Amino acid sequence: MVQSNYKIIISDKARQMLAEHLRFLAQADKKAAIKKKKDIIKAIRSLDHNPNRYPFLEEPYLPHNKYHKMFVNNWYLVLYQIQDDTVYVDYIVDCRQEYSWLVH
Repeated sequence: MVQSNYKIIISDKARQMLAEHLRFLAQADKKAAIKKKKDIIKAIRSLDHNPNRYPFLEEPYLPHNKYHKMFVNNWYLVLYQIQDDTVYVDYIVDCRQEYSWLVH
């Protein structure tokens, strides 16, 4: 059985969100910021195989079955969509913050 590889596209918004989180962390601990970036990128890259393994984010203010959610190191939430053979990473959220702004 051949396992398909998905193409991964990270949105500009998700890249900005990650950069902001890492900049903030780097002010306190540069090594921790570098490690966190590696962990998050590695987790995102793992979506090239079976991205459906993560559940949908079920929130009343989001369209049903739109975003899959993947937690990375308990603090970061990666929200992504799957269309055909492509994974679109739309948001990388610091879970210590409120994320209801997604609908606005």
